[in-house]
Amino acid sequence: MPKNTGMGGNKRKKGKKMTQQERELTFKGESEEYGQVVRLLGDARMEIQCCDGVKRIGHIRGKMRKRNWIANGDVILVSIRDYEPEKCDVIDKYTEEEIRKLKKAGEIPESITLPDSEKEKKEKSDDNYNDIVFEDDLPGSDDEKEDEGKNKKKDKKKKVESDEEDEKDVDIDNI
Repeated sequence: MPKNTGMGGNKRKKGKKMTQQERELTFKGESEEYGQVVRLLGDARMEIQCCDGVKRIGHIRGKMRKRNWIANGDVILVSIRDYEPEKCDVIDKYTEEEIRKLKKAGEIPESITLPDSEKEKKEKSDDNYNDIVFEDDLPGSDDEKEDEGKNKKKDKKKKVESDEEDEKDVDIDNI
Protein backbone atom coordinates (compact mmCIF):
# COMPACT_ATOMS: atom_id res chain seq x y z
CA MET A 1 0.00 0.00 0.00
CA PRO A 2 1.46 3.41 -0.95
CA LYS A 3 2.36 5.96 1.66
CA ASN A 4 0.27 9.11 1.92
CA THR A 5 2.56 11.88 0.71
CA GLY A 6 -0.16 14.38 -0.21
CA MET A 7 -0.72 17.79 1.25
CA GLY A 8 -3.88 16.97 3.21
CA GLY A 9 -4.72 16.64 6.86
CA ASN A 10 -6.20 18.76 9.59
CA LYS A 11 -3.03 20.63 10.49
CA ARG A 12 -2.51 21.75 6.91
CA LYS A 13 -6.13 22.87 6.59
CA LYS A 14 -5.94 24.89 9.81
CA GLY A 15 -2.80 26.61 8.60
CA LYS A 16 -4.47 27.57 5.33
CA LYS A 17 -6.68 30.16 6.98
CA MET A 18 -5.20 33.55 6.29
CA THR A 19 -5.84 36.64 8.35
CA GLN A 20 -7.35 39.72 6.77
CA GLN A 21 -4.58 41.83 5.33
CA GLU A 22 -4.95 45.55 4.81
CA ARG A 23 -5.09 45.97 1.07
CA GLU A 24 -4.87 49.07 -1.03
CA LEU A 25 -8.18 50.58 -2.08
CA THR A 26 -8.68 50.31 -5.85
CA PHE A 27 -10.60 53.06 -7.61
CA LYS A 28 -12.33 52.68 -10.95
CA GLY A 29 -10.40 53.32 -14.13
CA GLU A 30 -11.27 53.67 -17.78
CA SER A 31 -14.12 51.38 -18.90
CA GLU A 32 -14.72 50.31 -15.28
CA GLU A 33 -17.72 51.01 -13.07
CA TYR A 34 -18.94 50.40 -9.51
CA GLY A 35 -22.00 48.23 -9.08
CA GLN A 36 -24.17 46.36 -6.62
CA VAL A 37 -25.30 42.75 -7.03
CA VAL A 38 -29.07 42.55 -7.51
CA ARG A 39 -29.55 38.85 -8.23
CA LEU A 40 -27.40 35.73 -8.60
CA LEU A 41 -28.10 33.83 -11.81
CA GLY A 42 -25.84 30.81 -11.43
CA ASP A 43 -22.84 29.63 -13.46
CA ALA A 44 -20.72 32.52 -12.07
CA ARG A 45 -23.14 35.09 -13.50
CA MET A 46 -25.17 37.77 -11.77
CA GLU A 47 -27.37 40.77 -12.43
CA ILE A 48 -25.63 44.01 -11.43
CA GLN A 49 -27.02 47.53 -10.99
CA CYS A 50 -24.16 49.82 -12.02
CA CYS A 51 -23.69 53.37 -10.73
CA ASP A 52 -24.22 54.76 -14.23
CA GLY A 53 -27.85 53.56 -14.03
CA VAL A 54 -27.57 50.53 -16.33
CA LYS A 55 -28.38 46.94 -15.31
CA ARG A 56 -25.79 44.53 -16.67
CA ILE A 57 -25.09 40.82 -16.61
CA GLY A 58 -21.82 40.29 -14.78
CA HIS A 59 -19.46 37.32 -14.96
CA ILE A 60 -17.01 36.38 -12.20
CA ARG A 61 -13.58 36.00 -13.71
CA GLY A 62 -11.64 32.80 -13.13
CA LYS A 63 -9.14 34.28 -10.68
CA MET A 64 -11.96 35.23 -8.29
CA ARG A 65 -13.94 32.00 -8.53
CA LYS A 66 -13.94 29.89 -5.35
CA ARG A 67 -11.75 32.52 -3.64
CA ASN A 68 -14.11 35.46 -3.20
CA TRP A 69 -17.72 34.55 -2.57
CA ILE A 70 -20.18 37.14 -3.82
CA ALA A 71 -23.72 37.49 -2.45
CA ASN A 72 -26.75 39.70 -3.06
CA GLY A 73 -26.13 43.31 -2.09
CA ASP A 74 -22.33 43.19 -2.36
CA VAL A 75 -20.61 46.22 -3.88
CA ILE A 76 -18.18 45.29 -6.65
CA LEU A 77 -15.96 46.81 -9.31
CA VAL A 78 -16.74 45.68 -12.85
CA SER A 79 -15.02 46.05 -16.19
CA ILE A 80 -17.44 46.86 -19.00
CA ARG A 81 -16.83 44.94 -22.22
CA ASP A 82 -16.06 47.06 -25.28
CA TYR A 83 -17.87 44.76 -27.70
CA GLU A 84 -20.87 44.03 -25.39
CA PRO A 85 -21.82 47.07 -23.28
CA GLU A 86 -24.69 45.20 -21.58
CA LYS A 87 -22.22 42.66 -20.12
CA CYS A 88 -19.33 43.09 -17.71
CA ASP A 89 -16.69 41.16 -15.77
CA VAL A 90 -16.29 41.32 -11.99
CA ILE A 91 -12.83 42.59 -11.05
CA ASP A 92 -13.02 43.20 -7.30
CA LYS A 93 -15.33 42.84 -4.31
CA TYR A 94 -15.27 45.56 -1.65
CA THR A 95 -15.52 45.03 2.11
CA GLU A 96 -17.79 47.15 4.29
CA GLU A 97 -14.87 49.28 5.43
CA GLU A 98 -13.79 49.91 1.83
CA ILE A 99 -17.36 50.87 0.89
CA ARG A 100 -17.40 53.49 3.65
CA LYS A 101 -14.08 54.89 2.39
CA LEU A 102 -15.42 55.06 -1.19
CA LYS A 103 -18.52 56.93 0.01
CA LYS A 104 -16.39 59.45 1.90
CA ALA A 105 -14.24 59.95 -1.19
CA GLY A 106 -17.39 60.53 -3.26
CA GLU A 107 -16.66 57.67 -5.66
CA ILE A 108 -19.96 55.84 -5.16
CA PRO A 109 -23.39 57.45 -4.54
CA GLU A 110 -25.14 57.35 -1.17
CA SER A 111 -27.95 55.29 -2.71
CA ILE A 112 -25.76 52.18 -2.55
CA THR A 113 -26.40 50.51 0.78
CA LEU A 114 -24.07 48.35 2.80
CA PRO A 115 -24.93 44.65 2.93
CA ASP A 116 -26.48 43.67 6.28
CA SER A 117 -23.96 42.35 8.74
CA GLU A 118 -24.77 39.23 10.73
CA LYS A 119 -25.24 41.17 13.98
CA GLU A 120 -27.87 43.39 12.38
CA LYS A 121 -29.69 40.36 10.95
CA LYS A 122 -29.85 38.73 14.41
CA GLU A 123 -31.15 41.93 16.00
CA LYS A 124 -33.87 42.23 13.35
CA SER A 125 -34.93 38.62 13.81
CA ASP A 126 -35.04 39.00 17.62
CA ASP A 127 -37.27 42.07 17.31
CA ASN A 128 -39.78 40.12 15.22
CA TYR A 129 -40.28 37.52 17.97
CA ASN A 130 -41.21 40.14 20.57
CA ASP A 131 -44.36 41.07 18.64
CA ILE A 132 -45.90 37.57 18.74
CA VAL A 133 -48.83 37.12 21.15
CA PHE A 134 -50.13 33.64 21.89
CA GLU A 135 -53.77 32.84 22.70
CA ASP A 136 -52.77 31.52 26.12
CA ASP A 137 -51.32 34.92 27.01
CA LEU A 138 -54.61 36.73 26.37
CA PRO A 139 -56.81 37.39 29.44
CA GLY A 140 -60.00 35.33 29.70
CA SER A 141 -59.05 32.88 26.95
CA ASP A 142 -59.13 29.83 29.27
CA ASP A 143 -62.77 30.36 30.24
CA GLU A 144 -63.88 30.74 26.64
CA LYS A 145 -62.12 27.53 25.63
CA GLU A 146 -63.85 25.51 28.37
CA ASP A 147 -67.27 26.86 27.33
CA GLU A 148 -66.59 26.01 23.68
CA GLY A 149 -65.52 22.46 24.64
CA LYS A 150 -68.76 21.85 26.60
CA ASN A 151 -70.91 23.16 23.77
CA LYS A 152 -69.17 20.90 21.26
CA LYS A 153 -69.83 17.83 23.42
CA LYS A 154 -73.53 18.69 23.73
CA ASP A 155 -73.82 19.17 19.96
CA LYS A 156 -72.22 15.78 19.32
CA LYS A 157 -74.66 14.02 21.69
CA LYS A 158 -77.66 15.62 19.98
CA LYS A 159 -76.35 14.62 16.57
CA VAL A 160 -75.82 11.00 17.61
CA GLU A 161 -79.35 10.77 19.09
CA SER A 162 -80.95 12.18 15.93
CA ASP A 163 -78.99 9.71 13.75
CA GLU A 164 -80.26 6.78 15.87
CA GLU A 165 -83.89 7.92 15.45
CA ASP A 166 -83.49 8.12 11.68
CA GLU A 167 -82.15 4.58 11.55
CA LYS A 168 -85.16 3.22 13.50
CA ASP A 169 -87.68 4.75 11.08
CA VAL A 170 -86.16 3.15 7.97
CA ASP A 171 -87.22 -0.45 7.23
CA ILE A 172 -85.13 -2.25 4.64
CA ASP A 173 -87.81 -4.82 3.80
CA ASN A 174 -90.25 -2.18 2.59
CA ILE A 175 -87.86 -0.83 -0.02
